[in-house]
Amino acid sequence: MGELEIGEARWDVLLEIATDPVDGVVHGRIHFISGNVHRLSSWIFLEWTDKDIEARFREYSSGRNLWDLLKSLE
Repeated sequence: MGELEIGEARWDVLLEIATDPVDGVVHGRIHFISGNVHRLSSWIFLEWTDKDIEARFREYSSGRNLWDLLKSLE
C-alpha cells in the first residue's frame, strides 16, 4: 500500500484483508515491515467488501495516523 519514511526510518506498509467465512464480513489489518522487523495491528477495519476496506485504509492513512499506529506497536 506504500511506505512510511521520516529521516532514516523507512517502513513498507501492507494491508491484509480476510473474509470471515461465518458471517461474510471483511476484516483488515496493517503490516509494517522494515528489514527483519515486522509489526502488525489487530483487525482494525470491519466492512462488507474488500473495496470498502481499501477505502477505509486510504481515509485512515492520511495524516499521521499510520505513524501513531506504528509507534503504538513498539
